[in-house]
Amino acid sequence: MKALAIGAHPDDIEFGAGATLAKWASNGCEVSLLICTDGSKGSWDPSVSTEDLTAVRKMEQRAAADELGVSGEVIFLDFVDGELNAGLKERETVASWIRRLQPDVVLGHDPWKRYRLHPDHRNAGQLTVEGIVAARDPFFLTGSHLSPHRPSELFLYEAEENDHFETSEGHEKEKLNALESHKSQYVSTMGIHEDDKGGGLQEFRDRIIKELCMFGELAGVGMAEGFKRISEL
Repeated sequence: MKALAIGAHPDDIEFGAGATLAKWASNGCEVSLLICTDGSKGSWDPSVSTEDLTAVRKMEQRAAADELGVSGEVIFLDFVDGELNAGLKERETVASWIRRLQPDVVLGHDPWKRYRLHPDHRNAGQLTVEGIVAARDPFFLTGSHLSPHRPSELFLYEAEENDHFETSEGHEKEKLNALESHKSQYVSTMGIHEDDKGGGLQEFRDRIIKELCMFGELAGVGMAEGFKRISEL
């Protein structure tokens, strides 16, 4: 009934689980999004104001959430982009949100994926895993008024090993619309340039559909998103 997706930056969740969340939301699931960093380094243009970029990326994330049909909360922890740590303070913050929102399913980056370059993705995944432990056990967050909460499932996206596939056919448009809401990321993340005359945008869409079809083929369906599923929490 409730899902909490945790991402390092605005747009990470849409890449990893956008179609799945759109499907769940359409079936009445209360989906919430938790973004760990402020996204302030998400540009290749050195002339961009980091304050302006942060504001734009928050606006884009909210627009993306609307495209997915998110009915829960969109939370920004505002840790500095590129400087996210998997420390005690950060873990307690994530755990507090898990206790507050009481999700049945938590989704996050796979912190154990090999050859991952971006430290924020690795640390956001670690905070997701450790945040669940701190949220469920009563002797963590002892100064908090929030009661412990144990989610039923953890889905890791961008996983090293996928062993669970969520059928997503019919929800690829919501995923694409949500991703395309992040216009500030067209050049740096999506490879879309203004002078492509639409070609770059179509190539990006084709790449996303190709990935959905690849997971769908592994699952024996048309389209899907892949996850590492952990049920013993």
